[in-house]
Amino acid sequence: MSEHSPVVTRSTGNPIEVLVNIIRGGLIALAELVPGVSGGTISLVVGIYERALHAGNQLLDVAKSIVIDRASVNGKLKAIDWWLLIPVGIGMAATVLGMAGVMHDFVENHPEVSRGLFLGMVAVSIVVPISMVDKVDLRKKLVIAVPMFIGAAALTFWGTGFTSAERNDPSMLIIFCAAAVAICALVLPGVSGSFFLLAVGLYGPVIGAIKDRDISVILVFGLGAATGLVLFIKLLDYLMVNHRTITLFTMAGLMLGSLRALWPWQSASSELLAPGDNMVKIFGFIALGAVIVAATIIAEKYAPKPA
Repeated sequence: MSEHSPVVTRSTGNPIEVLVNIIRGGLIALAELVPGVSGGTISLVVGIYERALHAGNQLLDVAKSIVIDRASVNGKLKAIDWWLLIPVGIGMAATVLGMAGVMHDFVENHPEVSRGLFLGMVAVSIVVPISMVDKVDLRKKLVIAVPMFIGAAALTFWGTGFTSAERNDPSMLIIFCAAAVAICALVLPGVSGSFFLLAVGLYGPVIGAIKDRDISVILVFGLGAATGLVLFIKLLDYLMVNHRTITLFTMAGLMLGSLRALWPWQSASSELLAPGDNMVKIFGFIALGAVIVAATIIAEKYAPKPA
C-alpha cells in the first residue's frame, strides 16, 4: 500500500501550459548549470517534481516492455504525459546549449554574488518538500523522520566541503561515470549535479565541451546520464509512493545541508570565511534569491491546476 500518494495529474496540451512547461524546463536546466543548486529542488518549486518523476518511471516501463511484453507498449506510450515531458525537455535542451557559457562565466567571475543569490533561493525552497508532507502521517513517523532529516543535512554539509583541482583532458570513461552520478541531482532535491562535477574537477571541462559543441563529450555525458537515471529513478519513484513522508523529510535535510556549498565567502578549498566588506551587497542578493523563490511558490500555490 502506498502512503498518502497523490493522484498524478496530466498536462492538457493547452498552448499556455506548454509554454509554461518549456519555461519550467529552462529553469530546471539553469539550476543544473549552477554548482550548489539542485535541478530537483527547482522542479519541486515549479510544481512538476512528482509528475515528472512518474512520467520518467513510465518511460522506463515502456523500455522494459519493448523487451518482454511488446503487446503492452502502445498502451503504455499513450499513458505518458507527453505534453509535460516534451516541452520540459525542449526548455532544458535550449537552456543548456544557450546558457552554458553564460552561467559558467557568471559563477566563475562573480562567485560571491552568484552563491549569495542561489543561497537565498535554496534556503526558501526547503519549505517545498516539507509542505508536501502529510501532517497526520508525519506525527506517526516523527521518530524516524527527524533523525533522517538531521542525518541527511549533516551528510550533505560534510560532502559539500570537498573540492578537487580541475582535470585537464579527462578520459571518456571518467566523464561517463561522473555523468551517471551527477544526473541523480535532476531527480533528488538538495543535491547539485554541477557541484559534484566541480568537486571531482570536471565542471570546467564538461561545461566547456557544451559551450564548444564538442559532440563526442556531449554524447558520452548523455549516455552516462541516461544510465544513471535508469538505475536511480525507479528507486526514487518507489520511495515517493511507498515511503513518501520519510523521503520528503530526507530531501529537506539534503537541501538544508547543501546550503554550505552556497555560503558566499569561502576559500578555493571550500573553507568557510567571515563576511567581507561587500556583505550589504551580498545579503541583498540573498534576499533577492529568497524573494524570487517565495514568489514562485506562491504563484504555483494559487495557479489553476490541470484537470
